[in-house]
Amino acid sequence: MSIYDFELTTIDGWNKSMEDFKGKVVLLVNTASKCGYTPQYEGLQQLYEEFKEKDFVVLGFPSNDFLRQEPGSDEEIKTFCSTNFNITFPMFSKIHVKGKNIHPLYEYLTSGGGKKEFSGKVKWNFTKFLIDRNGEIIGRFEPKEEPETFRSAIEEAVR
Repeated sequence: MSIYDFELTTIDGWNKSMEDFKGKVVLLVNTASKCGYTPQYEGLQQLYEEFKEKDFVVLGFPSNDFLRQEPGSDEEIKTFCSTNFNITFPMFSKIHVKGKNIHPLYEYLTSGGGKKEFSGKVKWNFTKFLIDRNGEIIGRFEPKEEPETFRSAIEEAVR
């Protein structure tokens, strides 16, 4: 099993296979619009713009799992992201990243994809998983870790 085995719905309502990101370096982030970490959208967008020509992509997964900090509809989330942060990286429909209704992709990610060092529940919004070009988890960054703090991991992965 790998991240390529999952299909999700984009924020615009289209089905999207994770296989479409095969061969790319991917940063998956569970997001929320009303969180103290929401300003990280700016740094995530900057990393995406800087490295997208090297087949790097950020994928945003809105979630309302933590103190209801993402209460809006997909359309409201999309508007918030584009208006406030000029987000151009792919965003997906709201999902659960913990609990009994956890999305299978996040069940896989929190299992560590077979690597114990990356396993564990998502503790809060803006937990980030870095995936290499082969679909392997190569990094996990907790919510407090600003995008700039793991730039070197992305630089190494896109080489």
